[in-house]
Amino acid sequence: MDSSILSKQYQKPAFNILADVCAKAAKMNNVIDLSVGDPNFTTSQEIIDYAFAKAKAGMTHYTEAEGLPELRQTICDYYASKYQTYFDKDQVLVTIGAQHALFIALEALLDPGDEVIIPQPAYPPYINQVKMANGTPVIIDGQSDNDFKINVDEISKKITPKTKAIIINTPNNPTGKIISDEDAQALANVAIKNNLLIFSDEIYSDYVMPGYHFSPITKFAPENGVIVSGMSKSFAMTGWRIGYLIGPDWLVTAANEVNDAVTFVAPTMSQEAAIYGLKHYEEIVQPLTSAFEKRILFLQIELAKISWLKVIPVEGSIYIFVDISKTGMDSTEFADQLLEKAGILVVPGAAFGKCAKKFVRIAATQPLETLEDAVKKLKQINW
Repeated sequence: MDSSILSKQYQKPAFNILADVCAKAAKMNNVIDLSVGDPNFTTSQEIIDYAFAKAKAGMTHYTEAEGLPELRQTICDYYASKYQTYFDKDQVLVTIGAQHALFIALEALLDPGDEVIIPQPAYPPYINQVKMANGTPVIIDGQSDNDFKINVDEISKKITPKTKAIIINTPNNPTGKIISDEDAQALANVAIKNNLLIFSDEIYSDYVMPGYHFSPITKFAPENGVIVSGMSKSFAMTGWRIGYLIGPDWLVTAANEVNDAVTFVAPTMSQEAAIYGLKHYEEIVQPLTSAFEKRILFLQIELAKISWLKVIPVEGSIYIFVDISKTGMDSTEFADQLLEKAGILVVPGAAFGKCAKKFVRIAATQPLETLEDAVKKLKQINW
């Protein structure tokens, strides 16, 4: 027996840029890893202690399939307090990370041939998840001359009778752009007019730079907006694998039916940890967002001094997206050369769409001292 028994999709899978970069780095010593979107902070000790105390008290069994009622209500309370956006807990489904939330929602929504519009640059799994749900991804190439701002008019032009949804990410990975309230309302109007859902990946919503503003998509499209988010980035809880889906109760119910055959429930200890984190949001999240703000500001200022780089102003997220076209290389070649010459690992923009092949993503997920070292090395390079 050999791999020919596998699904044709996986016998010869498409080249995975992200996996290739990580594989190369694993073979090298003393690499400065500016690729991973995993905050370098350890989860707060208070969250850890609370979760383990719950486990010792017997919370080691399955929860309700939708998630602990207390957690779902706490998520509702969090949005009411922070954004003055109101949900019933029946609109909330607890999942194993934000990516899982999007996947089961798409599985519940799409029939073969249904279309989902995805503006790029975008997080690579969106396309694969649509395909896995038997849908057809419809790509909109972003324009670098307007810093990859979402173009609602272009989205409107791509809508057909087969379109069921639009996927956006705000603040955006990799560009660091936040959809403005004006554009969000325009997009909501398009979705309402055409009876579409807007899946909004809002996992970086707490990372907003000074002078900018973030609003959940449901403020503009309460019946058509679907929030995909979780605890990973804001609470430094990537390894706890806890996320959530917020949307119309009929979608949440259907996604839960899908999940019954996938994972059934999210880990109980992680759910308990999320309850504590959300109830102590300000004291836990603020130190993280403050640290990342300093890192992003440092990188924006210092990288702008390098003649062969052009930095897109960061509005939110934990990333810097830089134009490397002056080097004469595409993003994959540049990333390879940078790893070889300076031992710095970044993600080629091509991983996020062909429109970004002259860009690379730099993650501010290392301590400031490490970022300073990386910048020094970058400044010593001549292409």
